[in-house]
Amino acid sequence: MRAIGIILAGGNNHRMGELTKLRAIAAMPIAGSYRSIDFALSNMTHSHIQKVGVITQYNAKSITQHLSSSKWWDFGRKQGGLFVFTPSITANSNFWARGTADAIYQNLSFLKNSHEPYVVIVSGDGIYKMNYNRILEYHIEKKADITVVCKDMPSDVEAERYGVLSMNEESRITNFEEKPIEAWSHTVSCGIYVIRRRQLIELIEKCAEEDRHDFVSDILIRYRNQKRIYGYRIKDYWRNIASKEDYFQANMDFLKKDVRDYFFHQYPDVYSKVDDLPPAKYNVGSEVRTSLISSGCIINGAVHDSVLFKKVFVGNNSYIKNSIILNDVYIGDNSHIENCIVESHGTIRANSYYKGENGIQVIVEKSDRFVL
Repeated sequence: MRAIGIILAGGNNHRMGELTKLRAIAAMPIAGSYRSIDFALSNMTHSHIQKVGVITQYNAKSITQHLSSSKWWDFGRKQGGLFVFTPSITANSNFWARGTADAIYQNLSFLKNSHEPYVVIVSGDGIYKMNYNRILEYHIEKKADITVVCKDMPSDVEAERYGVLSMNEESRITNFEEKPIEAWSHTVSCGIYVIRRRQLIELIEKCAEEDRHDFVSDILIRYRNQKRIYGYRIKDYWRNIASKEDYFQANMDFLKKDVRDYFFHQYPDVYSKVDDLPPAKYNVGSEVRTSLISSGCIINGAVHDSVLFKKVFVGNNSYIKNSIILNDVYIGDNSHIENCIVESHGTIRANSYYKGENGIQVIVEKSDRFVL
């Protein structure tokens, strides 16, 4: 493909609460065995983008550990490869990136040292499958300066949590507002953009000169009337992790057969770092209904309508319902967990009772052990 990829994976969101205290949003566990960034990386490699830069910042360790080997996403190659950029103090910069445009500016040499004519910029917190070649073809056909992937959300979704946009009959974006107080459209940006490499360099350098830092506000919105900015509508599954409720629902979606079939049984596949763990073990007396149980789990109690990540132990007579249990959690005997997210590497003592009464409750019961 005639493009390089940039994955913006440095963000944090206070609406995630305790879940992002020790990890970046792009490193959030998804669907039992994956991380959020796996979906963007898999899309890149299936779109034959051979050179990808991952820009990190907040809790960068969680991302760099997951990306310690590029072979899992087929980026272990002589030409191109996977590049992970972490913030650092230099002669020209003595502070962290102040926005997405500033993050790209601080790693501008990656763009200048590349030769591909186009750049695909994506967020590391989106759950979706996509062939970026189709967007590039659309971008070239429209003779666009920038192409923004967008989706029409259902009327019951709070669109004001996203970037909201409108388009004319030719799909050219006529209005764009980031997180408005009140949504005036249900067409939202998916945080996926295609732009010519040289033009991106020019716009990013101009932002730096004018002390502007945000890609959406200072490029997309500011230049929407001067540049040819087009929207590319998608209809397939897409979800952004922007709050603990979004995160909970994204995992619960994988309990639906059509979603599992779409991601795991239809080409292209979703790749991730592989751990050598034994298959899940279901002991006598255990009961599992409509749940996703990952490798390394040992189940003694009942698990209903839940997602259990790797190496979860469920004690005797324990009951897990409508909950997400993250990696390496020990749940003692006779425990009840309902409408909850249990943080990784925790120990739930025997006879514990947790139930989210007014929404999803996040449980943080740390022991001396910790894994990201």
